[in-house]
Amino acid sequence: MEKLREQYEKEVVPALMKKFQYKSIMQVPKLDKIVINIGLGDTKENPKSLENAANDLAQITGQKPVITKAKKSIAAFKLREGANVGCKVTLRSGKMYDFAYKLFNVALPRVRDFRGVSSDSFDGRGNYSMGIKEQLIFPEIEYDKVDKLRGMDIIFVTTAETDEEAKELLKLLGMPFKA
Repeated sequence: MEKLREQYEKEVVPALMKKFQYKSIMQVPKLDKIVINIGLGDTKENPKSLENAANDLAQITGQKPVITKAKKSIAAFKLREGANVGCKVTLRSGKMYDFAYKLFNVALPRVRDFRGVSSDSFDGRGNYSMGIKEQLIFPEIEYDKVDKLRGMDIIFVTTAETDEEAKELLKLLGMPFKA
């Protein structure tokens, strides 16, 4: 599954150097990390949902998730400071490229009526965020063992300085943007 890393070194770096006229190979933006987050609103009523979400995330990424806790209490949401509210995984190097390859070439094409991801989700500093409505698009998740459909946020953190550089990097890596 090292296809994406090889593609980055052989095709993406020269293409970016040519397009943006970098003087050094160290200026070429690269994928720094991918953060996958599942936020759960029903952990108080259903404590097992956190465990199931963490298991799904571990199957999808191949890495043990970290449980995230509430930073402050919010009475309207019946939320106390320190309560478990979700789980997240930060992928770097090999696992990051493996996950990106699987997302671009296996999972996203399985989404019904998929026409590409939005190109408006950049944050101004070269990072891209996207949401997925259900975890079933990943081949590791068995349909019969799913207790509830859960969405997730996926954030691509790059070393790019501008959104234009980051978009070009992700496009060359295989991210299917809308036309």
